[in-house]
Amino acid sequence: MTASTHVTSALRLLLVDDQTIVREGLKRVLSPAGNHWTLTEAVTGYQALELLREHEFDLALVDLSMPGMTGLELVRRIKTEFPGVRVLVLSMHAEEQYAMRAFKAGANGYVTKDIAATELVTAVRRVAAGGAYVTESLAERVVQQLNGTSDAPRHMLLTDREFDVLRRVAAGQRLTEIGDALHLSVKTVSTHKTRIQEKLQVTSTAELIRYALENRIDDPFLQT
Repeated sequence: MTASTHVTSALRLLLVDDQTIVREGLKRVLSPAGNHWTLTEAVTGYQALELLREHEFDLALVDLSMPGMTGLELVRRIKTEFPGVRVLVLSMHAEEQYAMRAFKAGANGYVTKDIAATELVTAVRRVAAGGAYVTESLAERVVQQLNGTSDAPRHMLLTDREFDVLRRVAAGQRLTEIGDALHLSVKTVSTHKTRIQEKLQVTSTAELIRYALENRIDDPFLQT
């Protein structure tokens, strides 16, 4: 059965977010009787993959910032292991650099968590029906990046893992904390940091943090 067929019957949604208060808020938005879908929750990317292996879903709503397996990694795993599942990314980040990485990972839509309830419902329906969706305030900038009509910043050269490490360094996390969060050795994290500095053309941690803050790459939810 195709995704478009499910839109007229009962969509099966998988909501993946590690924050209880966020899940509760999204459930209130998505649960009205007029929306014909069921909603299953997952707290981590690993739990989401287990549920996807055990049950059929039409659409996964994935938080971008999660501990352990990141949202980008989960998106990539879903599109590889469950190509028939549509993916809508939910993020607190309203910068096109995050949306670009989400789409490159295989996401079908990207919305910020501050959007109106009606827009989220519209996004779910459109993505589930086989379309794409991006928050209106981001749309033009994303298209410019995809078309190559705007200069890509240096941090777009970073891999997703390097980008995650950069976010955590900018948030003030120590290398040991980053290693614990990403299940990497301190040596590996240090190697990532060195490569990041080379790609961003900075020579110290202070310059690295300054670059991240100037380009709005910091993540307040990671701060200690």
